[in-house]
Amino acid sequence: MKKINELKEYVRNIDRLEYTYNLVSYDNMIFMPKKALEQRSEVLGYLSTEIFKLRTSDKIKEFIDYFDPIMDTLNDLDKAIIKNIKKNYDQIKNIPEDKYREFMMAAPISEAAWEEAKEKNDFSIYEPHLEKMVKFSREFAEYYGYEDNKYDALLNIYEPGMTVKKLDKIFGELRDGILEILEYIEKSNKFIKRDVLKGKFSIEKQRELSKELLKLIKFDMEAGRLDESMHPFTTNFWNKDVRVTTHYYEEDLMSNIFSVIHEGGHGLYEQHIADELVGTGLGTGVSMGIHESQSRFYENIVGRSNEFLSVILSLIKNKFPEFKDVNLDEFYEAVNYVEPSLIRTEADELTYSLHIIIRYEIEKLLINGEIEVKDLPKIWNEKYVEYLGVEPKNDSEGVLQDVHWSDGSFGYFPSYALGNLYGGQLLSALLKENENAIIDLKNGNISFIDEWLKEKIHKYGCIYEPEELIINATGEKLLTKYYLEYLKKKYMKIY
Repeated sequence: MKKINELKEYVRNIDRLEYTYNLVSYDNMIFMPKKALEQRSEVLGYLSTEIFKLRTSDKIKEFIDYFDPIMDTLNDLDKAIIKNIKKNYDQIKNIPEDKYREFMMAAPISEAAWEEAKEKNDFSIYEPHLEKMVKFSREFAEYYGYEDNKYDALLNIYEPGMTVKKLDKIFGELRDGILEILEYIEKSNKFIKRDVLKGKFSIEKQRELSKELLKLIKFDMEAGRLDESMHPFTTNFWNKDVRVTTHYYEEDLMSNIFSVIHEGGHGLYEQHIADELVGTGLGTGVSMGIHESQSRFYENIVGRSNEFLSVILSLIKNKFPEFKDVNLDEFYEAVNYVEPSLIRTEADELTYSLHIIIRYEIEKLLINGEIEVKDLPKIWNEKYVEYLGVEPKNDSEGVLQDVHWSDGSFGYFPSYALGNLYGGQLLSALLKENENAIIDLKNGNISFIDEWLKEKIHKYGCIYEPEELIINATGEKLLTKYYLEYLKKKYMKIY
């Protein structure tokens, strides 16, 4: 007991430092004046280096060696804490400390360069910074270690246990299934009126609506807050301090609505994590794929359902008189309209995963050195023509549209499509327990879904690996069929 308590206090100190790092990083993205960038990157570099030292110290190795022979005598929580520190130790122990610090200092500068490049529609501003991030990622993949494919090392950071071999099969099935449905839609003569969504919408009223939407899905504003950013994201410190952000467009109300519900789904996951996991290293989502399953479940399966849209439409009508004559059927069809497009975050639910598959294929080539950063705009455009039949007119709507690569988050993008797949499988399991769970949404009743996801997914934090968690929740390993069945049923009914 003395040794396990010593370990827990050591791990809590790591979590305290990470809390501080995340808070400073959040301020960097939301509130920091531009001229503070270099000074802020120094602070972030220092904090991240101190966290790195704690994660790779001789003391951590001592804890791992001490508990390894007696793991069977420990309870599940203590086992999970030790497995987690060992996983982190094994992943980063080979990275030189000065290299890690250099990377962490370069990331915020790279993010700022991306933001400027996107605003000015000039890839050349971002290119040297992205080259540096790719170089770091290739080097880190070697430090992390892998068996078959260098990209596996990066995938494993965001989705433990996932490999290129597994993902090629999963994404191949997903791509083929989506293209089959898309072909059906393209042959359909159904006309969907979309101008019902058009208008000019007060930003201030959108802010009010955003808070109402978060309240509707049971996001606790006393344990979180809503801010604005160029690219919406969610950050958790601990479960009582979860921050979500959105971006407002005066001429696109739907963008903010589904952004808020999406980030709110992330936020609910973090808020529902059990208190006993706070400060243990386990008090966050287990993987980005599982995390995205929650955000995309709320955004699409809940948020774009006919039942929940009836509630959203009522809220909109209270704010925007432009919608007073819009009926539910035309609103539902307009929101769920399918059209291959350029921008991932604005993509329809059906074609969204194709945007992810494009990024996955590019990342594999880039990390394995088969292409270089200078090739990206051309290859990006070619992939969009091949998969979606559309071509970007400029880099801002092409290769510059996403922030993720700017901080070296290679291996992250597949999480979005994996999240769709996990979400479809969770929906199937949830409906077996309560076939009226979606129907009840028309009354704004989200309680069953909220509690079910909390009990099956959220409260466990990182105790279980993704595969073990999804098996516990649904009785099966991840399968593509449930999500494809959901898409087929939905879109063949609309079209």
